[in-house]
Amino acid sequence: MRIVITTVQAPFISGGAEFLARNLNNALINKGHKSEIITMPFMDNPIDLIEDHIVASRLMDVSNSWAGEVDLCIGLKFPAYFMPHQNKIIWALHQYRAVYDLFDSDYSLLKNDYLGSKIKSIITNADNNYLKEAKRIYTISQNVVNRMNKFNNIKSNTLYHPCPDMDQFYTSDYGGYILMPSRINITKRQLLAVEAMMYTKGDLKLYIIGGADHISEQKKLTDKIYDYKLKDKVNYIGPVDQKEKLRLYAEARAVLFIPYDEDYGYITLEAMSASKAVITATDSGGPLEFIENGKTGFIIYPNPKDIAKAIDTFSESRSIAETMGKEAKRHLDNMNISWDNVVKELTKA
Repeated sequence: MRIVITTVQAPFISGGAEFLARNLNNALINKGHKSEIITMPFMDNPIDLIEDHIVASRLMDVSNSWAGEVDLCIGLKFPAYFMPHQNKIIWALHQYRAVYDLFDSDYSLLKNDYLGSKIKSIITNADNNYLKEAKRIYTISQNVVNRMNKFNNIKSNTLYHPCPDMDQFYTSDYGGYILMPSRINITKRQLLAVEAMMYTKGDLKLYIIGGADHISEQKKLTDKIYDYKLKDKVNYIGPVDQKEKLRLYAEARAVLFIPYDEDYGYITLEAMSASKAVITATDSGGPLEFIENGKTGFIIYPNPKDIAKAIDTFSESRSIAETMGKEAKRHLDNMNISWDNVVKELTKA
């Protein structure tokens, strides 16, 4: 089949969505399909640009190309998943969360005022009308399924996929630090983790890796480490290459991943692939679909003292971290998450 994957690109931002699109494209090609990624630029600042992007997506009919008719369109992200095609499948990473679960919160620039309510109405109406054009709708996690059902009364199915390079993760030690890998972003809650380190009693350090979405986010993080006098307990390493990331996972005691209402969370799968237990939060969303409290990690309330208590449990007992980590790896293996399964489901008649 000739297949197009439709998604968006925010300039100078790269993360899980871009990895997913590339890996899906490769998986389709490996199964003998002709596949291409069609990317449209997306900016939501100023916020009233969003309506223009929705209109633009509707004008991009992807049914045909110079190479001939396109047999299948797989839509991944708002608003690119609105592009018209007679045989469209949606595999939504997430919707535009700023008008749904994040609306009028600390995590969204859209507030419950005239402009915010106007944009919320525009996007909600577009989702309600255009998502239903798809022959089938999937999402990357049950968390996203639940949101789509709650806010739009649209039914969808969960379709899990592997994290990038999942087979390359390994374990070599359960060392002297907790690893916190992620983009530096308010929703990932690195600042909360730093605050938690004020209350830890053990000798485990916190290693934070990842680039910042904006220099201001990085400054908030480094300033907090300095202001709280935690330079001996918290090490912000910044971005690392793949080889170094794999080593840091392999030698960590456990992994801390406490985002707010994550869609899916590659970090959970990366940690489990490296035989590491995960500390996550009761409101972290996607990771809760994988972590069993007290068995493959800890699910704690998102406050500094509870995070510190979980870290100290691993500080006091390396064997607990190792037992939980090995169980996490077994649990992930038993889930049989693969690109073969994804391609089979998305391309079925």
